[in-house]
Order: sequence, then C-alpha cells, then structure tokens
Amino acid sequence: MAPVRRKEAVCCRDIEPWKNFKKSVFMSNQRQQKPTLTGQRFKTRKRDEKERFDPSQFQESIVQGLNQTGTDLEAVAKFLDASGAKLDYRRYAETLFDILVAGGMLAPGGTLSDDMTCTEFCLFKAQEDMETMQAYAQVFNKLIRRYKYLEKGFEEEIKKLLLFLKGFTESERNKLAMLTGILLANGNISASILSSLFNENLVKEGVSPCFAVKLFKSWLSEKDINSVAASLRKVGMDNRLMELFPANKRSCEHFSKYFTDAGLKEISDFARNQQSIGARKELQKELEDLMSCGEPLKDIIAYVREEIKKNNISEQTMIGLIWSSVMSSVEWNKKEELVTEQAIKHLKQYSPLLKAFTSQGLSELTLLLKIQEYCYDNIHFMKAFQKIVVLLYKADVLSEEAILKWYNEAHQAKGKSVFLEQMKKFVEWLKNAEEESESEEEDAD
Repeated sequence: MAPVRRKEAVCCRDIEPWKNFKKSVFMSNQRQQKPTLTGQRFKTRKRDEKERFDPSQFQESIVQGLNQTGTDLEAVAKFLDASGAKLDYRRYAETLFDILVAGGMLAPGGTLSDDMTCTEFCLFKAQEDMETMQAYAQVFNKLIRRYKYLEKGFEEEIKKLLLFLKGFTESERNKLAMLTGILLANGNISASILSSLFNENLVKEGVSPCFAVKLFKSWLSEKDINSVAASLRKVGMDNRLMELFPANKRSCEHFSKYFTDAGLKEISDFARNQQSIGARKELQKELEDLMSCGEPLKDIIAYVREEIKKNNISEQTMIGLIWSSVMSSVEWNKKEELVTEQAIKHLKQYSPLLKAFTSQGLSELTLLLKIQEYCYDNIHFMKAFQKIVVLLYKADVLSEEAILKWYNEAHQAKGKSVFLEQMKKFVEWLKNAEEESESEEEDAD
C-alpha cells in the first residue's frame, strides 16, 4: 500500500505546477487578445477642428474686396461669386448680408459696429431710385443663385432688418422697402417676412404702414395685384394686413383711406375684399348654427336682412351663402337613391328662406349656378339636379325665365351635358306652357 501512497503523492505534486503553468499561459493569451489602444484613436483631424467664430476677419476680407471693385455692380457680383470659394459664406452669412445692405456688421437695434472698417458699397449708400434698387436686387439674386444654401439665411436677414427699421434713417428705410418689394416680386424671398412689420414698437411708431406703402409700390411696379395677392395668400398674410396699424386704428375704413391716399387703391380694395370674405365665412357659420339649433325661419330671415344692411352684402352674394349654409347644416346619406329624397325633404323645409332672398332675376340665376356647382362637386347629387330645380320652381323660388335663361345660355361647363339632358323635358314643358299662355292672351285680345 505504501508505494501506492507515494505514487499518489508524487502525482499531486506534479499536477499542481502543471495547473499553475496552464493558468499562466491562458491568462497570458487572454491579455494578448485584448485590443490595444493606439494614439490614432485620439488624433484630431484638421478638418474636424472647430474654428473660432471670428466675423471680424471675414468682414475685413469682404470690405476690402468691395472697396476695390468700386461702384461697378457687375464687378461686385463677380467678386462675391469668386469669394464664395475662399471665404466661409455658410458660417458668416449674416455678416455678409449686413455688409451688403448696411456697409458693415449691425449691432442689435440696427446701428453699425464702429470698431471695424466699413464699405461705401452697400444698399444704404446707393441712390434712392427704382433703377438702382433693381440693379442691387440682381446682385443678391446672382449671389443666392450661385450659392443656394444662402437662401434661408438671406430671408432671415431681411426679417431681422425689418425689425431694425427704427434704427435706420428714412432714406435707408425707403431703399430697403424698394429692394424688398423687388425681391418679393422676383420670388427671392417669401411674403412671410412681412410678419416682422407687425412688431408692436414699429406699429405704434407708425413705421410699419409707411414702410409697407413703399414696399407695395415697388412690388406692384414689377407684378400685378393678382400676383401680389397670390403670394400673400400662400403664406397666410392676406388676412393680416390690418395689423400694420395699432388696435384703435385697425379698421377697414382707416386702412382703405391710408392706402388709397398713398396711391395704392389696389391694396385698399384687396384688404376690403379679404375682410368681406372673412365676414361672409363668419356669417355662413352663424347661419349653419341657427339651422342646426332649429331656429324659426322668420327669425333667420330677419337676422339675414340685418346682416345684409349692416355689411352691405348684395342679394346675389347672400343667396349663395344661404344655399351653402342650408346644404352644410345636414349630414347627407351616402346612397344616391336615398340622398335625392332626403334633399327634397330638406329643401322643401327651407324654401321660404331661399324665396326671401331671390327677389331679383340675377339672384335666381346665381342660385341655379350654385345648385349646378354643388350637384357636380358632390357626385351623389348628380341625378338630383332636375328634381331640386323643379321643387324650387313649384315653391316660387325660381321663375321660368331664370330657368330658361340658365338652360339656353347661362349654365356652367361643369356637368353641362348631364344637367341639360336632365332638364330637357321640363324646359320643353315650360316652353309649351309659355306658348299656350301667349296664345290664350292673344285669343282674349
């Protein structure tokens, strides 16, 4: 048994160092497999280094270049084009536009920073006439067309400059107004920049409407009122022009007189029309509410007559509003075969309201055209047109003269063939009835 015990003892002693050796080798291998950090990971590339924001050096380069070009705007445009390849326009866009407009960097409020050299070549130093302003507009146009990324920065610059108007002289404001009008006409900037003119201080001091007059005159010298109106509507500025005046003067009458006296009757008429559209929308909503609440027709008729008198609305305009309100005050069935029956029942109820405001032949014709348009735009009503017209004829809302005039010459192109075909037999009946009536009158004579 003793040899066996010695053998076991020897084995234990031999195995222990082997275990330790294997463990050290394994740990060594583990250490070798770990990734090693190198200096490359912490090395900053030159292009990734953040440059210090230093607009003064940029201004010096631009001002020096502009002073060398002199007053030749073509040379200025070429200099600006070439400089974009060397100077960081993207980073210093605000400084660039400050210089081109005011001659140097602008401090808050609109004053020039006096610690840097300024240039005589800038908008504010130019002659105050449209020809010169158009030439300057071309400089901005070429620059932004060449460097498209400047578009947003340029629009933000114009918004900022409008907020600084009180800090500029009257001549500087006039030049900026003329330039802005030309830029708006050319589509270089959006009409949304006009929101800066609604600044409380500018409005209170009377700067905003005065600036707007010059701006609109410039804009209208390039484009017609329809183009101006479309641009204003696109950005929701069409209903905000009254905000150019303080609250106590924010009326259509004051606005109209101010701009008409300034020679801008087109803007005056446009604003009046927009206010009228707004009033009509409110009136239509009120009518819909009255109908939904089940107000008596005599009360609704009295309310409408009062609104016509108060807002100077024509009967033709009003009958269009009433028709829209009547048709919007109910939820229509989606099935074509059921909607006609529903419409006849609904319109029969409101025929006295329609009759009250079709006292003129033109009003009747307006209503017929509204019915045609509605039935065309709402496909479930396509087959209901003739039945609606006949109902209103029997209710003395529409006369045979109005129906015949619509049929022969005054109808719209929308769904013309379908609706004329529907009305053919009824129109023939009206003509025969008219002829019989004339024959009876002749026999009586």
